Amino acid sequence: LVFSGACAGCGETPYAKLVTQLFGDRMVLANATGCSSIWGGSCPSTPYTTNAEGEGPAWANSLFEDNAEFGLGMFIAQNTLREQNIAKAAKVAEENPAVKPAFDKFIETKDNGETNKVATAELLKAIANINSQEAKDVLADKEYLSKKSCWIFGGDGWAYDIGFGGVDHALASGQDINILVFDTEVYSNTGGQSSKATPTGAIAKFAAAGKEVKKKDLAAIAMSYGYIYVAQVAMGYNQQQCLNAMKEAESYNGPSLIIAYAPCINHGIKGGMTIAQAEEKKAVESGYWHCFRFDPRLAEEGKNPFQLDSKAPTKAYKDFLMGEVRYNSLARSNPERAEELFNFAEKTAEEKYAHLAELAK
Repeated sequence: LVFSGACAGCGETPYAKLVTQLFGDRMVLANATGCSSIWGGSCPSTPYTTNAEGEGPAWANSLFEDNAEFGLGMFIAQNTLREQNIAKAAKVAEENPAVKPAFDKFIETKDNGETNKVATAELLKAIANINSQEAKDVLADKEYLSKKSCWIFGGDGWAYDIGFGGVDHALASGQDINILVFDTEVYSNTGGQSSKATPTGAIAKFAAAGKEVKKKDLAAIAMSYGYIYVAQVAMGYNQQQCLNAMKEAESYNGPSLIIAYAPCINHGIKGGMTIAQAEEKKAVESGYWHCFRFDPRLAEEGKNPFQLDSKAPTKAYKDFLMGEVRYNSLARSNPERAEELFNFAEKTAEEKYAHLAELAK
């Protein structure tokens, strides 16, 4: 990711830049319509780029409501072609003993994108001069042979609301896909409407007097399956935790969900979007947002799969709220209602952290 068309200080683009720098050379990417498809695919330019070898994300944008199914279909399609290619390569190795060591190394690294890339190059080199139809077929479709990193991007309006059924379906499939949700807590691209990710007390379109009900807990829903890797991250709070979550999610041979806190111009941050990363840090330190990882592989080892990466809040919850127009405007226009909603939101946040701390024990 290089130069995007996002708002200056956008909270979404740093996550996209990090994940594409990590896996972009082998990434297949389905992008839900929304802010991320606008800054990610505005004609005639795109911020996604290639490395020195000319490799970069294979990006495609689908409808707002079906992106998870679209991304799952992309995975199934390329994986089907890959398995067909592997079957042909196996026959080549069976008939040509000199190819077998390279093929065995390929199979050994089959589910590891980083090492399989090298093993694939060695296997292709080993069969380059073999004159069988299977070898020719493998070489003709060589781009389908190596392990791909399949990602699905979208905002909270898509993941929590309009596309939730598809997100749930794709995650429940058990397939090796990775979903990255840019959580701005509002429908950012369509004018700042309230979504199910909008927290209690926030002012947004269709919640002009402050949203009354709690934010949907998408992470808890996904964790309830038991076999989905789930993480909540805030880059500005802990860059290492964010990096670890992305690497763990991608290496997990199954579905993964990363929910990333993304400050938005709609939040009305005091100090402007230039302090978006600092705002993420404040959100966690006040207990407004929580960072954690749920890795099913740890459960298989007899360990607790849940790791709480946020420390107990050290800053006042309401001080964080008062730093953003979406909250402080309610305090100005209707102080009694604001006090009621903010007290409820703070109590909810405290209960949420206590629950997470209990899970981590």
